[in-house]
Amino acid sequence: MFILITGGSGSGKSEFAETQILRLSKEKRIYLATMKCFDEESKKRIARHRKMRAEKQFETVERYLNLKKADIPEGSSVLLECMSNLVANEMYDPEGAQEKAAEEILEGILHLKSRAKNVCVVTNEVFSDGEQYDDDTMRYLSYLGKINCEMAKMADEVYEVVYGIPLQRKGGQSR
Repeated sequence: MFILITGGSGSGKSEFAETQILRLSKEKRIYLATMKCFDEESKKRIARHRKMRAEKQFETVERYLNLKKADIPEGSSVLLECMSNLVANEMYDPEGAQEKAAEEILEGILHLKSRAKNVCVVTNEVFSDGEQYDDDTMRYLSYLGKINCEMAKMADEVYEVVYGIPLQRKGGQSR
């Protein structure tokens, strides 16, 4: 099962994604975390998230780049959070794929799907503000948009979470 979950910041999409993996699997649960730690505040946030995930029997694996080389146990269930961080990492990290970020990440998604029984990806809805940004930010948004569209095509189920309410956009029965 491949599930894509999108929504705005603070929409409840992460909690919904965790619920989906818990519902789907009792086997090994992997939480692929993509946020890099830059300061003391992010260290505290990461520690808090690790503790919460451990209580839900997730093993947290930090993966900032090169998703296609993630060592995922066959048959496990994977929650990747969050695609917007991964895109930024691949674009701007000197060791990242940079202008090939979208292609690299999509290959990584296929890798996860080939190894895991269930994959759930959390991404952000960042396209509805109607703002015009500088060229570099527009390139980032373009890459994220391309990746989101391709993942939606691949996904068995797609949800948009709005104000804590999951709206099913593709597949399955409404939950």
